[in-house]
Amino acid sequence: MKHMHAEKKYLPFDYVKLPDRQWPEKRITKAPVWCSVDLRDGNQALVAPMGIPAKVRFFHTLVDCGFKEIEVGFPSASETEYATLRTLIEGGHIPDDVWVQVLMQAREELIRKTFEAVRGAKNIIIHFYNSTSTLQRKIVFQKDMDGIIDIAVQGARLIKQLSEEERARSGMNIRYEYSPESFTGTEIDFSLRICEAVLDELGATKEEPVIINLPSTVELCTANTYADQIEYFCRHMKERERAIISLHPHNDRGTGVACAELGLMAGAERVEGTLFGNGERTGNLDIVTVALNMFTQGVDPQLDFSNILELKEIYEDCTGMLVPERQPYAGKLAFTAFSGSHQDAIRKGYEYMKDHHTAYWEVPYLPINPADLHRDYEPVIRINSQSGKGGAAFVLQETAGYKLPKEMHPEFGSIVKAEADKFGDELTSLQVVELFDKEYLKYKGRFALVRHLFSEFEGEDGHMVTRFEGIVAKDGIEHKVTGVGNGPIAAFCQAMNTLGCEGYGFVDYHEHAVSRGGSNAVGICYIEISKPDGTHCFGVGMHPNINVAACLGIICAVNRAEDSLKK
Repeated sequence: MKHMHAEKKYLPFDYVKLPDRQWPEKRITKAPVWCSVDLRDGNQALVAPMGIPAKVRFFHTLVDCGFKEIEVGFPSASETEYATLRTLIEGGHIPDDVWVQVLMQAREELIRKTFEAVRGAKNIIIHFYNSTSTLQRKIVFQKDMDGIIDIAVQGARLIKQLSEEERARSGMNIRYEYSPESFTGTEIDFSLRICEAVLDELGATKEEPVIINLPSTVELCTANTYADQIEYFCRHMKERERAIISLHPHNDRGTGVACAELGLMAGAERVEGTLFGNGERTGNLDIVTVALNMFTQGVDPQLDFSNILELKEIYEDCTGMLVPERQPYAGKLAFTAFSGSHQDAIRKGYEYMKDHHTAYWEVPYLPINPADLHRDYEPVIRINSQSGKGGAAFVLQETAGYKLPKEMHPEFGSIVKAEADKFGDELTSLQVVELFDKEYLKYKGRFALVRHLFSEFEGEDGHMVTRFEGIVAKDGIEHKVTGVGNGPIAAFCQAMNTLGCEGYGFVDYHEHAVSRGGSNAVGICYIEISKPDGTHCFGVGMHPNINVAACLGIICAVNRAEDSLKK
């Protein structure tokens, strides 16, 4: 096997020196300004780019989620995006409180075409950029720092001129955004120089600040280093209040979400990203994850992702991309536990909240209530050969309303594990219920209850006594039996003893009602007995009459015990 020699190919990232960093002690206490860049990356990052109808549909979806700033893309560089923007404007699709953002490089012909594209809009953010990184200066532009600054300043000058002309003509509301592209690969003090020069050229003030977007265009370092860069930038910027610091993390190292969260702690006020992290290469920041992370900390994200499965369906339909099964919050398996100990803890968490009426969400392994996202409880627990005894019981309770006594969990859990091993795959909730019904409620054995009659009379000691009279089939032959006891169960057990069941002992029982729709309900009874060899066995009976349900449960337990002793 060949050995990878990283030290011979790659240089370590040059960290910002910030020994008195403050961001580790900060907390995210309010939502940032969110800007969706989905419609830009829809054409940059998809194998089959979205057409205009899909883009318009996606735009309305973003508005419905609560986005107030939405980047449409590069109308100066893409005919589809130009036409999409015109469709949105001319078709009246843009609400009055939503700002449409357009992106361009700081080049004259692109800037002029962009201003043509935005004609007729009410609120526009003009977002321009040029690359500032050391590598881009050396390899692509072959310019020194002053030459790169001049590109940005010349672009800012033209944008300001065209903005003033447009305001005078139409009264359009125009704001500015500037990005030093590849900020993370740019010397931090040079980033400050070029951004301050752009702010000066645009005439930024505290009353009319400019968005300064600091993108992790390519994720080059750990998230804490990005936070250091953001804090350093915020602390050293002249007249900080004339800028709105924005983040645009990519996900090359898989830590885009962490970069956004730590960047907000470091002083940023705005975040750009996409739904579910769509974007070039490994994608942009996933805004859904960051927003719902805030939600789990008691912070209102000001975005509504409560119908997350519907949102995922629209996203997948429009983009042709698939949300991974393990994606936080939206993935098919996001709220699924296979591990037995996890399943048991989740079940106990639900029961604890129900019993204690707690105001806060307190369920182990689930950082958010799936119901807050319109996710069903049913798939929270999934059953396979590695699942524990508590998981199967939870599925039965949530799916069919069967509340197994805790003592019964190991027995049914082992039955489920054996079936999952035999099946070779996970069992659905319906399969678990069917397995339970087959093993208990529909179990056929030596004994069967044919007829039953209970009556009560006063005994010699003055206490009420129960009498059972009925017919029980044994090996297909019907027998008339009777029994007397201090209750229906005792009376029936005595009757069963006359058929050779003396070696079995009654241990315990549990009962509850099971709804069958409307006002109809039946009783279900769980019976635990001891077998002649000293081990225990369970049986289950269900009937509108709870006394009959107990009798059926006893017969089920004896039948199962008889069959197990034969094996």
